[in-house]
Amino acid sequence: MKKILLSALMFYSLVPAYATIFSYNVFLDGPSESPANASPGTGTASLIYNDTAHTLFIDLVFSGLLGTTTASHIHAATVSPGTLTAGVATTTPTFAGFPSGVTGGSYTVTLDMTLASSYNPAYVTANGGTPATAEVALASAMAAGKAYLNIHTTVVPGGRILSTSLNARLWKR
Repeated sequence: MKKILLSALMFYSLVPAYATIFSYNVFLDGPSESPANASPGTGTASLIYNDTAHTLFIDLVFSGLLGTTTASHIHAATVSPGTLTAGVATTTPTFAGFPSGVTGGSYTVTLDMTLASSYNPAYVTANGGTPATAEVALASAMAAGKAYLNIHTTVVPGGRILSTSLNARLWKR
């Protein structure tokens, strides 16, 4: 009996944990920004959040910007889905390695959501004080449609967060 119980325990300890994968496809454009703008710039992005690996994969392509890029990041959480604005949740002033000084391009990164360096320090502080609690807050905001991705350009001097050339709400596929 002990041998069977030990075998069963060993089997269950080897069973892998299954991740829940959350996929988001976004379209970026000026009219989606708050306040809306007439930028001819557009972009698309795919985001994949893995709650077991604690990663956020971002694949972004953009073109036709007025002015050149200065920053890009994810904001969260807005008061209601698909509306209003929020503070920056991810790295500030921009994603590491994001192309600067261009009117179009592409960017791919996988953020390790267990690292404080993947977040705006103010976001971590406002959401429990640890990367783990910040991850839960960001994942919840994305799932609820209360997060958005944007790209800032030189058309908005001083890097104002709310008036950018591109914006996209994150919606679950």
